[in-house]
Amino acid sequence: MASLTEAREQPARQLFEEIDAIHAGMLGIEGSSMHMQPMAPHADRKTNTVWFFTRNDTDLVKAIRPGTRAHFCVVGKNHDYHACLAGVIEVRKDTAKIDEYWSAVTAAWYEHGKDDPALTLLALHVDDAEIWASTDSSLKFGWEIAKANLNDEKMPDVGVKQHLTFA
Repeated sequence: MASLTEAREQPARQLFEEIDAIHAGMLGIEGSSMHMQPMAPHADRKTNTVWFFTRNDTDLVKAIRPGTRAHFCVVGKNHDYHACLAGVIEVRKDTAKIDEYWSAVTAAWYEHGKDDPALTLLALHVDDAEIWASTDSSLKFGWEIAKANLNDEKMPDVGVKQHLTFA
């Protein structure tokens, strides 16, 4: 359940908690004709970077050049949290990050494990994000809709939208 208080007061912390809680989001290259694709995120809060395991022979990797920007879209487990992150993406075979994020699930995709020659990482250096957190209370939702319908000037208060900028 997305906390509206946390969305207002600590949106960056909430963003990374939501990323940690999901299995996959949608990653895409800005300005590309390629569709976004599901990718499993690994968030590094200290550097505002989201890491993804992938193969070096994919169309996604081949489309990345220095300075390429990407978007990563998140839908929370309870569907009451949504986010879109943006930043520069790069291909990096970082052995420390491979060790840090390696799991049995990841291993299933690479025949030679961490030594698989096709194994690489993508690093999305997040510099911008927008989040939307909404109430999961049907009672609050109904109350807000009823109030808004009784007062033409009243908008329903059922969520929080925040724009985040990272250095």
